[in-house]
Amino acid sequence: MTSSEPSYQLNQAGLRFPEMLTFSITGSCNLTCSHCWVRAGEGSSPGNVPLGTVRRIMADFAAIGGEGIRITGGEPLCHPHWLEILQFSVSLCFKKVILQTNAMLMNSEQIDSLHKLDFPGLTLQISLDGVSPLTHDPVRGEGAFSGALQGIEMLVQAGLGPRIAIFCTEMGHNLEEIPPLLDFADRMGIGSVSTGAIVMCGRATESALVAPPALEQYLRLLERYDEDAHFRDVYARLGTVAALEWYNGESIRVECCSFIENPYLTPQGRLYPCLMCHADEYSVVRVFEKGLLLAIAEGVPLWSSLQRLSHCRSDQVTECRYCPLKACCGGGCMGRARGSFGDFMVADDRCTLRKAIYQHKLSRLH
Repeated sequence: MTSSEPSYQLNQAGLRFPEMLTFSITGSCNLTCSHCWVRAGEGSSPGNVPLGTVRRIMADFAAIGGEGIRITGGEPLCHPHWLEILQFSVSLCFKKVILQTNAMLMNSEQIDSLHKLDFPGLTLQISLDGVSPLTHDPVRGEGAFSGALQGIEMLVQAGLGPRIAIFCTEMGHNLEEIPPLLDFADRMGIGSVSTGAIVMCGRATESALVAPPALEQYLRLLERYDEDAHFRDVYARLGTVAALEWYNGESIRVECCSFIENPYLTPQGRLYPCLMCHADEYSVVRVFEKGLLLAIAEGVPLWSSLQRLSHCRSDQVTECRYCPLKACCGGGCMGRARGSFGDFMVADDRCTLRKAIYQHKLSRLH
């Protein structure tokens, strides 16, 4: 290992080695979702990353020991070469390849090609914000639910159900649909269901249609979990919901942020240290011109300073100083804090929720 290699520089800076690269291959999208962080599908959105550039970046990531690629957008299926890109990523022998999609643009020929890949590390992450158009379409657009459902059914019929990972954005109007969404996935033979609380940034700040769930909604979800054995069983097999994971004793990562295990590369060629941390001042630009290796080397000083900030965060954030739970969460996700409030040095938007969950858990023990 030489001093010019990214692995050496990352190690010297105390940074984690990148494992999963999230690569947005296009800013184009067939939808304009009201909660989109990156505002995909707008007229000013970036277009498609050239195929040759995508292949070069992916090959570079494989060469330095990256373990997986998450192909995203926009809607990656809007890229004319998305299937070739997916096939190429599989050929690089990554352990995991994840395709994030709304599933609306898939056709039978493409699905047949996906089936022929026969790659056990393939995950098809499909966005589904409920089990009916009443919850899905208000934020994603009329017809989005029926289109997603058709895509899911075609994938299941092709034997790809276990490869599907449903992802649901937690919002005020759909949190109650988590149990029926798990039941839907169970009936369809789908591999997993995970959820994530909406981050109020990007297009979400401009829409009256989307809002985070109320604290009372989460507490009702915990009560449903306590009282409903069927829900607990299906969840144990298929589900990942942060509120329930915390309730079940899964602590938030206590050793501060995981820089830079999960870097994010935009279609404009800007590299962020994490998928959740869209801070331009901590990003590297013109990555397609510089190459991934030089970009990582350039980012090391920036990301090292950001990590130092994360280590002292729980002692400096006002909400954390005297909180008995600060060792459990350290103020939560820095990226979410900045995305929601424009400041790294505040607790993230789930602080009150975490306190309520732990309090609810204590009350059940007495």
